[in-house]
Amino acid sequence: MQVELVSPEAVLFSGECSQVVARTVDGDIAFLDNHAPFIGALDIGQTQLWANDGVVSLAINGGFVEVSGNSVTILSDGALASQDIDLEGAQSDLQAAEQALSVDADDDEAANAKKWAETRIQVSSAG
Repeated sequence: MQVELVSPEAVLFSGECSQVVARTVDGDIAFLDNHAPFIGALDIGQTQLWANDGVVSLAINGGFVEVSGNSVTILSDGALASQDIDLEGAQSDLQAAEQALSVDADDDEAANAKKWAETRIQVSSAG
């Protein structure tokens, strides 16, 4: 199936894949060839693309996924390929978010920042 993954900064992936696994707000979902039409909101999390030359792991910071025909289009609010992740920056962001949450456990912005930092750390180790 044809897969396009686009962030506001760039087209991060365009090519053929045998499988796509993404994290929606309702949980992880996998797409294979000839999947039923689907539109969903993406959560902060890891997306994996099974391309011809191996698995591509990306950190996704929200967005949308659409499956139509035999193509998957991912429009992300922000995305990073594993090789583009600044691990030290992600670890620093994680510490700052955890500190903010220790002051206010209901801080949604800090909770999302923590989730984004954890996702970047996870994806950087997967790549």
